[in-house]
Amino acid sequence: MGKRVQARRCPTQRKENRGDDGGSVCTSLYQLVCPARCTPIHTNRRWADYISGVILYSETLIDFQLAPVLAARGIIPGVRADTDAHPLPISPNEPATQGLDDLLPRLQAARAAGARFTKWRAPILCNSSTLPTQAGLEVQAESLARFAAISQQAGLVPIVEPDVDFAEDADLKRSVEVHVKIVSLIYARCAAYGVLLEGSLIKPSFAQPGQKHPSRATTSAEQIGLATATVLARSVPISVAGIVFLSGGLSDSDAIKYLNAVNTVVNSPKTDYPLCFSRLPPLTFSFGRGLQGDAMQKWVKGDETGAKKAFEDRAKACYKAARGESV
Repeated sequence: MGKRVQARRCPTQRKENRGDDGGSVCTSLYQLVCPARCTPIHTNRRWADYISGVILYSETLIDFQLAPVLAARGIIPGVRADTDAHPLPISPNEPATQGLDDLLPRLQAARAAGARFTKWRAPILCNSSTLPTQAGLEVQAESLARFAAISQQAGLVPIVEPDVDFAEDADLKRSVEVHVKIVSLIYARCAAYGVLLEGSLIKPSFAQPGQKHPSRATTSAEQIGLATATVLARSVPISVAGIVFLSGGLSDSDAIKYLNAVNTVVNSPKTDYPLCFSRLPPLTFSFGRGLQGDAMQKWVKGDETGAKKAFEDRAKACYKAARGESV
């Protein structure tokens, strides 16, 4: 998140004794919506009508005691659980997410501070042929399943996030294939660890062509919506409580278009769509960049009122897209 703030020429201030700028950046984003400590979140309630949960860094959750403020607005506080990604020894170009060793005590502390859910991101590289490797898929699926089991042990709802990268040259068919593989592997490992799927969520990416594939410019939102619904129908067990999409590197407008498209497909009465789409759990959003882009542009320029309005407008648009309404 520091990179996207700095890209808008916004300085981030590192707190003493912090290992990275995650806490300070998240504090900045908290100030973007409610700049004067906790007061404006009470007075500017409208954006909270469209957002039911907020994922915090542990520093923001614990040091700034933000959970009671969010809970007072009917917003469920959550916490990011993964720490960093190291190169996979057998395939150095692929990441292996870290943070399992001390996960249980960290999550117990987060729950004591007011968190009620938690998230673990596992990036998956994807190209037309060589990535991801089987080892890359299995190590990330294993980390997500162990995270989910430990989260439930700590009394928190886990959100597993297989973030399939679309920076390379995979076409839409290849993207669907990789998504189905990783999601299926995750739930196979969740079964091995006894994860209660009814008490869990998944945060997938949209199935889409890679940025270097020539079909990306001509692939419609409806095609991406249909491909994404197909992935979910093939790989997500029916007992999973919900699906919350990530926005990844998408623009604000594309993230909303794709969210609207997949919900339109799933809710469509058309007979040419598979019946299994109707059995999918609710499809909604868990956007970071997809919510904050416009607001951050204004906030960097000192326009706090404009930033709040931009954030509220984007939250409302995402809320409508999650219902397949016109946006």
